[in-house]
Amino acid sequence: MWDDAFPSFLIGLREGLEAGLIVSVLIATLVRSGARSRLPQVWTGVLAAISLALSFGAVLTFTAASLSATAQEAFGGALSVVAVGFVTAMVFWMRRSARTFSSEIREKVTGALGMGAGMLIVTSFLAVGREGLETALFLWTTARAAGESAGPLTGAGIGLVLAAGLCWGLYRRVLHINLTKFFTATGAVLIVIAAGVLGYGLRDLQEGRVLPGGTSYAVDLGGSVDAGAWYSTLVQGVFNLTPTMTWLQVAGYAGYLAVVMTLFLRGASTRPADPAPKAPQTKAPRTKPAGMPSARRRPAWVAPVAVVAAPAVLAGAVVALGGSRPAGAQTVAVSETDCGKGFTAPKAGRQTFRMRNTGDRTSEVYLVDPGTGAVYGEVEGLAPGTTRDLVATVAGGTYAWRCVAGSGKAVTSRAVRVTGGGGTTAIVPVSAQDLAAPLKSYKAYVDHGLAALVTQAHRLSDDVTAGRLGAARADWLTAQRTYASLGAAYGTFEAYDQKIDGRPDGLPGGVHDKDFTGFRRIEYGLWHGQSASELTAPAQQLAADAAGLRKAFPTQDFDPGDLPLRAHEILENTLQFELTGDADQGSGTELATADANITGTRELLTVLRPLLTSRAPHLLPTVDADLARLQKLLDSAHHSGSWTPVDRLEATARARLNGATGQLLEDLSPVPDLLEIRKSA
Repeated sequence: MWDDAFPSFLIGLREGLEAGLIVSVLIATLVRSGARSRLPQVWTGVLAAISLALSFGAVLTFTAASLSATAQEAFGGALSVVAVGFVTAMVFWMRRSARTFSSEIREKVTGALGMGAGMLIVTSFLAVGREGLETALFLWTTARAAGESAGPLTGAGIGLVLAAGLCWGLYRRVLHINLTKFFTATGAVLIVIAAGVLGYGLRDLQEGRVLPGGTSYAVDLGGSVDAGAWYSTLVQGVFNLTPTMTWLQVAGYAGYLAVVMTLFLRGASTRPADPAPKAPQTKAPRTKPAGMPSARRRPAWVAPVAVVAAPAVLAGAVVALGGSRPAGAQTVAVSETDCGKGFTAPKAGRQTFRMRNTGDRTSEVYLVDPGTGAVYGEVEGLAPGTTRDLVATVAGGTYAWRCVAGSGKAVTSRAVRVTGGGGTTAIVPVSAQDLAAPLKSYKAYVDHGLAALVTQAHRLSDDVTAGRLGAARADWLTAQRTYASLGAAYGTFEAYDQKIDGRPDGLPGGVHDKDFTGFRRIEYGLWHGQSASELTAPAQQLAADAAGLRKAFPTQDFDPGDLPLRAHEILENTLQFELTGDADQGSGTELATADANITGTRELLTVLRPLLTSRAPHLLPTVDADLARLQKLLDSAHHSGSWTPVDRLEATARARLNGATGQLLEDLSPVPDLLEIRKSA
């Protein structure tokens, strides 16, 4: 959060100080001119400018929300480039104008005093409005780059409060700041930040398919730099530099920084510094001649309310006419016999449908492409008489509703055609039949692994019985890793999993409980000095349980829907148990088990690859890169046949390992949804 706050803090400080200085000079000019009664007109213009900035931010936010994912990337990238242009113009203008800042404002105010209240409102509105629009645009782009708004808004708020305090001090002649030096120093820092925003914007334009080169990487440090470490987060948040950058990003960043910084510093070195502006002294404005009739006056509150409310009303109209509000939802009735009653062709964009179950049975409801069966949105378990919202992005194409009541037959509504709008992603549904071949392949893999496990468990038992405890430690790790590599079948092994690989957590006697058996029981004994006679019975029981599991496995129920779930859950367990050391009973081989878990994950992805490739072609290359990175980090902890215990890893290495696992989990998270068995299939 705080790393994302710094760029916004700086822009809030600079823009707030610039706008605050303008307001200070306006107020000082009126006070010295004996025109205190005109101060409400200044504040009216200032409030109208703030209203305009907030309304502009709302339009940006709600307009982007109505676009498809690809269009949002293009929209955000374009505005990032525009924001860089504004910031660049701002820093050059302030460096050039700092010396004559107050005199220019005084001239405008003096002229406005003689032209009525409207001109004074317009003068203050225009003076502050530009800063407000620039701030809103920059905050929107930085919040989008950060992926959250708390940090940027907090930073901007702190910067604006500090700017207000500085302006008050300058107005009261408590502070004296050399504005030329201040704006030169902060301008140089802002140029560096703007270069990062430009690089981020160019990447967005590539992902939005506006610019080419989205897969041509100039820098790819994903395997050696931990993106989740504090220093990586700080660099990404402040400078928008990431471990992976395309050639276009690097060229844009370096080119902008080299050219703009050179021109800025060259110009700054040729200008002498000046102190802060002094409060102005002007003559009082001319008053109305005596005896002149007074015009009929309207209430004093009308003009302030009108100019402040106008931007908000205009923004509301833009958002409403843009169709970005989900509130304008159409109600669609569904039942076991009539699906999609009331469905009409919606407009392109983000839409909300109110799904009303008018039937007597609970239904699954899907918004689909009737030609391919691809799913755009779904509501599961819609009970009779209830209404729930379904939100989906609608683009050009054909749409229909498909309803499945209980285990009954699917009913599809009439199709409607939508024109316009960018592309949107739909999920081609998976049936149990689609997963039959992957399940068969994986069961063969598990059966082969169980055969190896039986042999290895018997060898371990023989070593313990013969008193060869040194050999038993090596054979224990071999057998335990074989079992760990079968992770996707854990839910199928029924009670055998607790017998073979159960932990002592929750047992009344802990590690001494009679029900503590299997690999972890033998591990505890082998690495805590127990004798061969104490370990013989647990080792023989492990061998018997392994043989019993192999015999029972062909008849056990293996739900095909478990395969996509396990692709994510194996590594969740790794992060929770192995990488925290919670599963360790003394051997210090948690990373060896984590390595075996990766083997099991790879096998799962191998059997699921055809289904994933057709539904998310960009997913597997990213996951493969994540796996390679995590494998490299694990290999670095494996030396001469031994594994570094987790608690002995350096803090940096452990953070990288956790970060790489977390990133892999995040990239694997779409798999269960992509390959969920849907009744619409």
